[in-house]
Amino acid sequence: MIILGLGGLLGDAACAVLKNGELRAAIEETKLTHGFIPGAIPQAAIAECLRLADASREQVDCVAVARPFLTGPEAQFHVALRDQFPNSEIIVVEHHLAHAASAFYASPFDDATVLTLDHAGDFRCGARWHASGNQLEIEKEWYYPDSIGRLYRAVTELLGFRAGADEHKVQWLSTSGDERCAPLFREILSDSARLNASFFDGNRLASGGFGAKFYARLELADGAPIPDALKPAVARGLQKIIEETTLKLAGEGENLCLAGGLFYNVLLVEFLERSGRWKNVFVQPAAGNAGTALGAVYQAHYRAGHHAGRETKRVGAGSMLLGPGYTAEEIKKVLENCKLRFQYLRSTDDLLAAAVRLLGEQKIVAWMHGRMEFGPRALGNRSILASPLDPYSTENLNVFIKHREPFRKFAASVPAELAAEYFEAGPNARYLATVGRVRPKHRKTFQSAILGDDMVRVHTVSREDNPLYHQLLHQAGKATGLPVLYNTSFNLFGDPLVSTPRDAVRSFYSSGIDALFAGNFLLEK
Repeated sequence: MIILGLGGLLGDAACAVLKNGELRAAIEETKLTHGFIPGAIPQAAIAECLRLADASREQVDCVAVARPFLTGPEAQFHVALRDQFPNSEIIVVEHHLAHAASAFYASPFDDATVLTLDHAGDFRCGARWHASGNQLEIEKEWYYPDSIGRLYRAVTELLGFRAGADEHKVQWLSTSGDERCAPLFREILSDSARLNASFFDGNRLASGGFGAKFYARLELADGAPIPDALKPAVARGLQKIIEETTLKLAGEGENLCLAGGLFYNVLLVEFLERSGRWKNVFVQPAAGNAGTALGAVYQAHYRAGHHAGRETKRVGAGSMLLGPGYTAEEIKKVLENCKLRFQYLRSTDDLLAAAVRLLGEQKIVAWMHGRMEFGPRALGNRSILASPLDPYSTENLNVFIKHREPFRKFAASVPAELAAEYFEAGPNARYLATVGRVRPKHRKTFQSAILGDDMVRVHTVSREDNPLYHQLLHQAGKATGLPVLYNTSFNLFGDPLVSTPRDAVRSFYSSGIDALFAGNFLLEK
């Protein structure tokens, strides 16, 4: 049975394909096309997912679409899908159900509470579910405008960032702030996630829509820009109250699953992990709207099993390396077409030796291998790497390559079996979906990556998930005594992760990256 899922169609469109109970592919449209019209069918992602699944449109048994997918009438959309998938049943999955399915069915749990929170999806901005076996039963719902995601988006704009795009910057900024603004945000956001409307001005569209009462509490003139010195405290106050409120919404128990855009906030995930209210916490790595494509195929998969009266085998999250990969011939064709000079490394040993040598020379290395990651985070296949032993590595990465704020730090990739030597980190570090703590004796080594309270973004890498990257970390350890590399996503200019060899070449020559490994091909400047 082949199930194709579509999600995020109003802004972060993605496709996923499940074939005979196995997740074969999942790709965001913008990683392939660098543009998308909201409400359109993500044709490039569909075509590539079907290619990777070795399937045709005529072979697709079911198309599962996560709401919302149009702002107007839906009939034409359904007709277009039927034309493209003539033999398919078409089902529609409610937005937060798709989020919930993406989390629970990817988790290792047979029984769990599932919490979904985002800005607004079909007017619902959150829900709590009880999940058991192959069933999800809703327990509680929260509706827009009483939305934690709405408040987070408003503060993002208030602090001078782009709402709907830069929320991650607010969480990192919060690590350098104090809690003087926490009482204010506790007045704005109640324990039941209700927003106090008196702090907003419905006629004010800019700066998050906050009203005179909010500015007065900050001792600022109405509508005045937030001073730079105050911004970290505002961010920290927001973060603290959102953590406390989310924990109250989740309750307590054995297993907790999380999805929805709010759970891209890794500090929030780590807070829930360490709260002691839950024994196990799992966050779906592509927690935002693109991840509803996964939820749609999971929900259709288990729905089919339920209707057939059978217990359906769990799919799991896997490695999340679900996008396209490229052969040596395909990469070579691009390099030659661009008239580039390159070196071909004949063996894996040669490849690893060259990478370790360059990293040891304190070079910044782009690393493009295997299948592209699904979701926003680089997990070792589309990464920019540097050695923590280079005292200027994070400065060079931030200032000369990524061109981003100094309060944004880089992840530390480490073999999973060695991680405990250097860090305290939970299972969600497998997907860079939480933060860890550096061990005291290694604090100096990772000083440039520490966020506050010894927090470090930790990425634990197993041989099963990513054998080549796992080998690279071990080889770096043999050469330097430290099997850890700084890892940030291979993308520039606000683009998504690079996908194709041509994307990689473009980003390499438009940046201060010193060397590019594209498969077994090495390019140096």
